[in-house]
Amino acid sequence: MSFSAGIYFVLPFLDHAITVDMRTISFDIAPQEVLTKDSVTIMVDGVVYYRVRNAILSVANVLYADPATRLLAQTTLRNVLGTKDLAQILSDREEIAHSMQVTLDKATDDWGIKVELVEIKDVKLPIQLQRAMAAEAEAAREARAKVIAAEGEMNASRALRGAAAIISENPAALQLRYLQTLTTIAAEKNSTIVFPLPLDILQCLAPLKH
Repeated sequence: MSFSAGIYFVLPFLDHAITVDMRTISFDIAPQEVLTKDSVTIMVDGVVYYRVRNAILSVANVLYADPATRLLAQTTLRNVLGTKDLAQILSDREEIAHSMQVTLDKATDDWGIKVELVEIKDVKLPIQLQRAMAAEAEAAREARAKVIAAEGEMNASRALRGAAAIISENPAALQLRYLQTLTTIAAEKNSTIVFPLPLDILQCLAPLKH
């Protein structure tokens, strides 16, 4: 029988009263050693929030509903994570937690228990695996940096080739570029610049010598 709040009588040796807390209860899932789908051993823990929605079922259909729910949560955690790769576990925690919540809720439905929320708290990787992942990430960053530098060199060479083609069409452009470079150098620091005599002037003076 189920009783609401208030005064009620229990017949000795015939009735047995059991108090059932109908509030939401939370408990930690102890760290579980899990072997992932890609054969990586990790330690995972979590937290579960549940409440008793039917006091009669929680007393009549299962002996000690709270310990049973805790054990089932540990087993469900190992079973669900065992079907996932390490990359999926690290990136899809919300999806995994939702899958666990649905599985637990369905399994505890006959016990009168409603599993409201499941969260994955922490995923601990072996030290050797952490070092290997760090080295892999560093190598990937270096590879991307080299690719970016190579693309920059390629774009710069294309720009220089275009500039050389434009300058070759007009020799005066080369002299103007040379003067611009000298102006830039003089603006940065005071220095003595040896300005070479243009070859065009020498060519003009050559007939005068004869």
